[in-house]
Amino acid sequence: MSLTDKAIEQIRELIRSGALPPGSKLPPEPDLAAQLGLSRNLAREAVKALAVARVLEVRRGDGTYVTSLQPSLLLEGLGGAVELLQGDAGALRDLMEVRRLLEPVATALAATRITDEQLAEIKSHLEAMREARDDVERLNAHDAAFHRAVVSATGNESLLTLLEGVSGRTLRARIWRGLVDSDASGRTLAEHEAIFAALAQRDAALSQAAALLHVSNTEQWLREHLRSGEKVG
Repeated sequence: MSLTDKAIEQIRELIRSGALPPGSKLPPEPDLAAQLGLSRNLAREAVKALAVARVLEVRRGDGTYVTSLQPSLLLEGLGGAVELLQGDAGALRDLMEVRRLLEPVATALAATRITDEQLAEIKSHLEAMREARDDVERLNAHDAAFHRAVVSATGNESLLTLLEGVSGRTLRARIWRGLVDSDASGRTLAEHEAIFAALAQRDAALSQAAALLHVSNTEQWLREHLRSGEKVG
């Protein structure tokens, strides 16, 4: 480990141990450096790195604070990284594989926890998708909202943030554009309807199967277009 990495780890340990809980203010730089046995430069570099990672928040004129440490905050950088990988065919295949591994299981979990209100929200996005069969932007927006509502029903914020990051708005839009152009959007809408119907029955096994079919078909579409040399991302 570099000296900066060791300094970062020391501050992380203060946070993990509860010495610096969420929302707390870090000591002034000279005091922090002395407390950790670091040079001021190393302490400053460690704070900068943790601020980039959203663990710390630097407030000008006020000081540096530990953030809420919520998964949605700490993991939100994943989505930006996924957008940068849009032109890498291998990375796109890997991301779709991750989605295939996580989303069906998340959908099964949602079936066991979903409320009537959450089910109604999912239904509203499904109906909006039916009404926008040829409008890629609206399809994309309500498709993303549909899946977000499904995973939100698990109550697992980390899982929600991971899956949102992996999906990637740009990739999702490209896929919908291809589906609309090839008249395959109707089949994909039917897959969403099957997911909703399984969730409405609170059937975990059926929900998982419906989600797996949907993600697998989307993955297959992507693989075919990557093989044909079409630029998807």
